[in-house]
Amino acid sequence: MEHKVPEFEWLGFHFDASALMMIGITTVIVLILAFAGTRKLSVSNPSKMQNFMEWTIEFVEGIIGSTIGSKHGKGFIALGLTLIMYIFIGNMLGLPFSIVTEDHVSWWKSPTADIAVTGALTVIVIVLSHYLGITRNTKHYFAHYFEYKGAMLILHLIEVVSKPLTLAFRLYGNIYAGEIMISVIIGAGWFGVAPLFVWQGFSVFVGAIQAFVFTMLTMVYISQTLIHEEEH
Repeated sequence: MEHKVPEFEWLGFHFDASALMMIGITTVIVLILAFAGTRKLSVSNPSKMQNFMEWTIEFVEGIIGSTIGSKHGKGFIALGLTLIMYIFIGNMLGLPFSIVTEDHVSWWKSPTADIAVTGALTVIVIVLSHYLGITRNTKHYFAHYFEYKGAMLILHLIEVVSKPLTLAFRLYGNIYAGEIMISVIIGAGWFGVAPLFVWQGFSVFVGAIQAFVFTMLTMVYISQTLIHEEEH
């Protein structure tokens, strides 16, 4: 059965109350994890959370090193760490359970199962990448548009427009489809217990991959506007 979205209107705009709530919950969880991982830093006796945070940072450094490079990428570690943690936690929230009221209004879901949320994340990434290109690599940022002529220029502009669309819809589509499947399996009653555990395990894998892909592509897009051909 299709669930309704709890909406409210403010200043003429319609807002999804459940999406806003889940965005806030995801933010709080990420802040708690970050605080727990850096609360009692120790070289000789690091805590499990410190080890986890250090591993995550090293993982993000690896992503940045393979895309932007160590020379230009040091300043983007915090961005990459925030993205991968926020998206992964957001992807996981809709897996354990859902909260649906008697009038079929859904209150608990993954925030990334909402196209508005993934679209907002994508807008931030795209605007940031172009801003960095304009401010830090001005000459080559504008010059590369004149390298294309005729049909090639049209194809290049289509590519520029399609990047944010594919980035937003890829994350949204995978997480939304996963939650739909969970609802279908739950609807099977006791017959769906075993498949539910299997699918949730697979959904954890998909959620982790999507967080990795989004972060990786973010760094790729930044590198494309920040680094010009002469430096390769």
